[in-house]
Amino acid sequence: MSTSNLSTVDGTDRLCVSEHAQCVPSRVLHLRQLPADVSEQEVLALALPFGRVSKLITLKTKNQAFLEMASEEAAVTMVNYYTTATPTVRNQPIFIQYSTHRELKNDNLTNQRAQVALQAISAAAVHSGSMASGGEGRGLVLGQSPVLRIIVENLFYPVTLEVLQQIFSKFGSVLKIITFTRNNQFQALLQFSDTVHAQHAKASLDGQNIYNGCCTLRIDFSKLSALNVKYNNDKSRDFTRVDLPTGELEPAAAFGVALPPYGAAAFPPTFHQHTGLSMAAVPGSLVSPTRVSLQVAPPAVHSVLLVSNLNPESVSPHCLFILFGVYGDVQRVKILFNKKENALVQMSDATQAQLAMSHLNGQRLHGNVIRVTLSKHPVVQLPRGGAGQEEQALTRDFSGSALHRFKKPGSKNFNNIFPPSATLHLSNIPSSVSEEMLKDLFSSSGFTVKAFKFFQKDRKMALMQLASVEEAIEALISLHDHQLDHNQHLRVSFSKSTI
Repeated sequence: MSTSNLSTVDGTDRLCVSEHAQCVPSRVLHLRQLPADVSEQEVLALALPFGRVSKLITLKTKNQAFLEMASEEAAVTMVNYYTTATPTVRNQPIFIQYSTHRELKNDNLTNQRAQVALQAISAAAVHSGSMASGGEGRGLVLGQSPVLRIIVENLFYPVTLEVLQQIFSKFGSVLKIITFTRNNQFQALLQFSDTVHAQHAKASLDGQNIYNGCCTLRIDFSKLSALNVKYNNDKSRDFTRVDLPTGELEPAAAFGVALPPYGAAAFPPTFHQHTGLSMAAVPGSLVSPTRVSLQVAPPAVHSVLLVSNLNPESVSPHCLFILFGVYGDVQRVKILFNKKENALVQMSDATQAQLAMSHLNGQRLHGNVIRVTLSKHPVVQLPRGGAGQEEQALTRDFSGSALHRFKKPGSKNFNNIFPPSATLHLSNIPSSVSEEMLKDLFSSSGFTVKAFKFFQKDRKMALMQLASVEEAIEALISLHDHQLDHNQHLRVSFSKSTI
């Protein structure tokens, strides 16, 4: 037997005895260790996402409060959720448990004022639909909207509109989604049917990984009150309007290549929990952000990419090997003999192919905006024995290359994959190589160095900012694996940082 202390409404302690240190579920909840000057709105912010609050009593001199939820189910949901996600008010942890009271009576003047505050806040929430999270995602602030702004960091796998819809619809009705890239980051705007659902989703998913160890969700409330979606395609979707046109996003027609269909039919996202982690048994699909990791199965597709609109005067198999090798281990490259502006690039697996496609499609290489799509070919064939010398030179097998970045299982390189940017990350720098030597190396190769900075804690690494993303892509291709001394070669990758 174990015990826990509860206070009665008048402040006297009452002992609750239970086999599992918990009282019998009740609609009345007891909150302890609140800030001395806590407001009624701050207390209600903890409870309103879980359902309607019927009564509120605050005991400010004792740093306590009592809430009566409209239903016992709402109270159970709230207690279970906060068992694994510690509630906070102004970053101060508080304690929530069932009360021995079955209902609350508010017969003094102070508690009547609390009831007036409760009615005003509840009415405002109902009429404006404007409840949103504040602080640590545990509070509620009036004047917000049901639209979430989502940033996906460490984008190792591609994240589709359908994946976002399936993840977020666990918390309520998703009406509209718009996806886009800004500041070299994949972002999305997602509109729920009401702000309570948006509150649930933000509190539960902010900081979560969609895939194990990567694709981290950063979620905030948008300043927009609603989204205006004009087209239903792979970049935007209005789930309430099936009649909307697809717009101009028709890659197959635009680039003359065969693409798989977009959406769930092409890449059906399988939603499951990561092995070894448990989901809090909470009604209403609330997930504990401290215990659960989201994981969506990567789409099963071929590992060969079709790269089109290349500059035939400048491109080479080695150039494509280095560039695409930033996002996976390239096995083979074939530049098409009769159409040298097109090439096939075979990655180690389908996941790496998706990753390279999501980061490199639309980038500028040798003055041309390249297009990267999935190829229908399962592998890149090597030339036959009777092929001419030029045709053989256009196809290279890199399967045994020492320059593969991801051949070691669990390599830290998996955690440092970023979109092309003007800032390059340099590593494996010998102590004998100075800042001026590195600047001269890039300048003499035709690149404009805008800024440079060694890492303070590790001088073997540095950041170098060039004039543009296109120039940084060219520099990475030219100088990755450049020999700096007799046994050390420069390693170059894209950085998420700026100088």
